[in-house]
Amino acid sequence: MKRYSFFLALLLCAIGIQAQSVSILGDSYSTFEGYVTPKTNEMWYYEENGNKVDVNDVTQTWWWQVIKESGYKFCINNSYSGSTIGYQGYDGNDYSERSFITRMDDLGTPDIIFILGATNDSWAGEPVGEYKYDSWRKSDFYTFRPAMAYMLHHMTCRYPNVDIYFILNSELRDDISESCRQICGHYNVPCIELHDIDKQNGHPSVKGMRSIADQVKAAIRK
Repeated sequence: MKRYSFFLALLLCAIGIQAQSVSILGDSYSTFEGYVTPKTNEMWYYEENGNKVDVNDVTQTWWWQVIKESGYKFCINNSYSGSTIGYQGYDGNDYSERSFITRMDDLGTPDIIFILGATNDSWAGEPVGEYKYDSWRKSDFYTFRPAMAYMLHHMTCRYPNVDIYFILNSELRDDISESCRQICGHYNVPCIELHDIDKQNGHPSVKGMRSIADQVKAAIRK
């Protein structure tokens, strides 16, 4: 009986320390060839990246480093280069098919979700709109604030008991950055504000990826 109790205790202990799994919802900053679901999503980072940026190995990406060094397990990376949180993209084009809102249900069953977005919303000149926390209509999602609020509202309901973190890029428009802070605060989603990220062609270099990983890990430890 004592032996049975001993092995049962070991089993329960093993179950209790299983590594947490991580999913990523992102844009080009989180892509890497062969590590994104679905495969049809557009990439920015490849093993042979030409002169765009010096990142050419998945182990150099911010999310791989966070997962590996924190003892997590990789679940799903649903990142899409050029994607916006809202529906309005570059040159006023409709980006609804690639938007974060459209992809946010396809993240598997993780314990932790990292959202790194709003960069293209800022770069594409998407209007911020008004803060809106309920009664959304599709037309609302062509402005940033309602789209961001709907995304966090939906995700906190869709993924109960999952730790969700929003990662805010550096050097974005002030109105976009402030909107992210306000909306994350409304939904009690931690907003990790990046700073001093080294970039090439607007995208994190190897050094920049390392810095993102370090800042994300430091924020989680707090």
